Amino acid sequence: MELTYHRKGDYLFPNLTIENEKVTIGKYGMLRRTFLKENRKNWYQSMLLTGKLNRHLLEIEKAAQERMEILMDGLLTTYPAPDKEADQMKWTAHMNMLRGMAEETILTELVYS
Repeated sequence: MELTYHRKGDYLFPNLTIENEKVTIGKYGMLRRTFLKENRKNWYQSMLLTGKLNRHLLEIEKAAQERMEILMDGLLTTYPAPDKEADQMKWTAHMNMLRGMAEETILTELVYS
């Protein structure tokens, strides 16, 4: 990587740019970015300037999705869902409750740690 400079008065300043690759970050990655930006400012700035932020957010997103699948399977084993065809509203409420329980764990363990 070759550095170029620009002159301001008697000083030469390096032309620094942050190379951002376009990535799609999901819900948990965006929540993690917001958390880091608001609560871990130095770490956020360091990762942003070194180009490691997007990779970190993608890792958090992937880990959260995998953990969600594992938690939902475990919760469905522990708390079986009612028959969907008999009562769709009850099934939906039950699944939303389980998803909320799993999401609370994910947010605590991965996103806000």
